Amino acid sequence: MPGPEHHRADIGRRVAARREELGLSREDVALRAGSAPGYIAYLEEQAAVPSMGFLLRLAEALDTTVAALTGGDAELPPGIGRAAYRPELVELDPDECWRMLGTHGVGRVAVTGHEGPAILPVNYVVAGGEVAFRTSSGSLPGRVAGGDAAFEADHIDEAFSRGWSVLLVGPARAVTEPGAVRALEERAFSAPWAGGERDLWIAVAPARVTGRRIVVRGAPRTAADGPPGT
Repeated sequence: MPGPEHHRADIGRRVAARREELGLSREDVALRAGSAPGYIAYLEEQAAVPSMGFLLRLAEALDTTVAALTGGDAELPPGIGRAAYRPELVELDPDECWRMLGTHGVGRVAVTGHEGPAILPVNYVVAGGEVAFRTSSGSLPGRVAGGDAAFEADHIDEAFSRGWSVLLVGPARAVTEPGAVRALEERAFSAPWAGGERDLWIAVAPARVTGRRIVVRGAPRTAADGPPGT
C-alpha cells in the first residue's frame, strides 16, 4: 500500500527547519545554493515546485539529502546509512553538552515500571541547569520523580553519517511551586507533541553530564559542530 502523499509545502517546512538547525539565514542558503534570498523565502512559505537540479544544490547547501528535504525518509529510523570513512568518537565537555541540548528539543527519559524498563520520548526545555518535561499524572515518565533519572538527547546527520548524544543522570522531581511552573510554561517552545492533558512538569537536576560526538574529518562543518578546533 503506498504511503501518504506529501504536500509540496512540506519541502518548504523541511528546508526552513534544516536551515534554522544549522543557524543559517536565507541569505546564507541562497549564496550556498546559487539562488536568490527571495526564492528561498518563497520556497519556505509557498507551495513551490523546485526542479531536481535546484533540489540537489539546496540539499548540498544544507548538508543533507534530497530524500530528507522531500520527506522520502520520514518513516524510516535514523541512521540507516553506512558508517563514514575513518570516523572518530570524541568526548564532549559539560559546556559542549549543554550547548548541544540548546534551549529545547525532543529527548528520551529512562523509566522503570511494573512491566520492566522503558525509554520514552518527551519534549524538553532547558532552564537553570536542569532539563524539564511535561507529562500527565500517573504516566510512565512521571514515575521518575523522587528518584534518579537518566535523560538522553541526540542528533543524527544522515548525509555525513555523524552525530552526537548527551546523557544526563541525576535526581528528578515534580515541579509544583506555582511560580516555577509558570516560568516553565512561559519558557516552553511547544506544547507536547503527543497532545492530551500533560500539566505535570518533571525536572531533572543532573549530577552527571556526559556526551559524545562522531566526527568525520573533511566533512563540511555546520553550526552544530561549534567553532573550528572543537
